Amino acid sequence: MKLGVPGFLPGRLAEALDARDLSQVSLAQLMGRSSSASISRWLRGEQAPEPLGLTELSRALNLPTAYFLAPQPQHGDFPFFYRSMAAATKAARRKAAARMRWGQDISLTVQNAVDIPKCNVPDFVGDRDFRTISDKMIEDIALRCRHFWGLGDGPISDLHQLLENNGIVIIHDELEAATMDGVSSWSGVDGRAYIYVAIDKPSAVRVRFNAAHELGHILLHRHVDRTTLTKAEEFKLIEHQAHLFAAAFLLPANSFAGELTSPTLSAFHALKERWKVAIGAMIKRCDTLGITKGEYTLRLWKHYSARGWRTCEPLDDILQFEEPRILSRSIRLLADQGGWSLQQIRDALPFDTASIERLACLPSGYLSAAAAPVVEMPRLKGTSVSVGEPAQVISFPAKR
Repeated sequence: MKLGVPGFLPGRLAEALDARDLSQVSLAQLMGRSSSASISRWLRGEQAPEPLGLTELSRALNLPTAYFLAPQPQHGDFPFFYRSMAAATKAARRKAAARMRWGQDISLTVQNAVDIPKCNVPDFVGDRDFRTISDKMIEDIALRCRHFWGLGDGPISDLHQLLENNGIVIIHDELEAATMDGVSSWSGVDGRAYIYVAIDKPSAVRVRFNAAHELGHILLHRHVDRTTLTKAEEFKLIEHQAHLFAAAFLLPANSFAGELTSPTLSAFHALKERWKVAIGAMIKRCDTLGITKGEYTLRLWKHYSARGWRTCEPLDDILQFEEPRILSRSIRLLADQGGWSLQQIRDALPFDTASIERLACLPSGYLSAAAAPVVEMPRLKGTSVSVGEPAQVISFPAKR
């Protein structure tokens, strides 16, 4: 018989190590142990920690003990799409994947009590081999997706709101990894697409383009086998396709070209606030569309670099970041109208409060605020107050 706390899940420990970016040796040191041998046995499932060991584990990883006993949802074999597959980013990929799983866990718990928008993502590709998808097809898919969602051919005012209104859950996080911009994947539990965006790099247009890039993966590569992503040339093609989709979706060829009086840095600067796309992305888009060619495009890049715009473009300090809303509004709805106390919300989500607040885009300290004292209100004689009735499912109010 396996010794230790019954119900301990090795997978949760492995996930926590990835999310915290810790090795077994580092965890052992945090727990005040001279060896990581016990941790290795816990990870292999050969034994579980004793109650005291579980308490030490909880403190070292800053997670409630309930986390290590909470069942892990089986999301299916859908691939994770990262912006980099280099060996140097393996730890960053594991960290992003683990934190995305935490965000999905939060979403699934919320969905048990709140109706959020159904996933309304078109499937224009089906089981087509991604290698047969041409650049021209991607341009067409981007336009078809716009029309499917009832968009015109002009600028998208709030891409995050558009995606979440169509049931794609977006998670923001500070990943502390310069090589990682975003991750996307589908979940087989709720049949929903998820986008995880790293917001370490302070540029609203970059975060927005990264979200559009991940949307490209969601639309074009849903059925790609995950082993394909380990092949350098095929991964490069998949990234090219997602990048082209993002540019075509945010800057439709006809409408963007129609507003561009001349392909100059001044003209791009003038259009940036309206289209909310980086000047660098506009230069690349003009080259892709044949508006600029060869030497002229090279000259644009040289002037772009000379102005120091590779580090920081004009308006980067002015344009506001788009923020996810689904998870934060759902949790607020439970607290404000669903009859849930902040303690009940914390108990339902087996993570530390800081991680919940960050992944759900809640203000820091929202869940750790002290509960207001219960005040007995006057009532008519002969009446009674019913206490402890279960909360009802509340529809999530989608913005139009």
